[in-house]
Amino acid sequence: MTNSTVVPSVSDYERVGGAPTIRLVVDRFYDLVLADDELAGYFIGMDVARIKRHQVLLLSQVLGGPVSYDGRDLAEAHRHLEVSSAHYDRVAQYLTGLLWKLDVDTDIIFRVADTLAAVRDQIVAPATESATVTAPVPAPRGLLVGLLRYLGATR
Repeated sequence: MTNSTVVPSVSDYERVGGAPTIRLVVDRFYDLVLADDELAGYFIGMDVARIKRHQVLLLSQVLGGPVSYDGRDLAEAHRHLEVSSAHYDRVAQYLTGLLWKLDVDTDIIFRVADTLAAVRDQIVAPATESATVTAPVPAPRGLLVGLLRYLGATR
């Protein structure tokens, strides 16, 4: 018989500092988003405190925390907003950039970016024929790597 020590797995939620850190991230994230003239319009007439509570639950779940998101389906919650691809990318950059600024480990930031990429189609409004054609958006990891390189000098 061999002696082996089982090392308990630590979730990303625990690694970032749990609920206090998640609440801090969400508060700072919404400070950034609401201060952005291109994004603030999405929140006119909305209960931002309620949205923040849902975001805390959602981010906690994404990071493997002990809570689970109990809000509406992401597609249903965002359908009426007609979120553009560019605006979604901007929001994703705010979140991943903020995690970077708060010294969250890169592997966790990449998992958050992967989750953002996975739910993108549930949140971004389908393109219409009259939509303006723009340059292709780099893959989420490409966006993130570029952002992390940019922020690297200030971390």
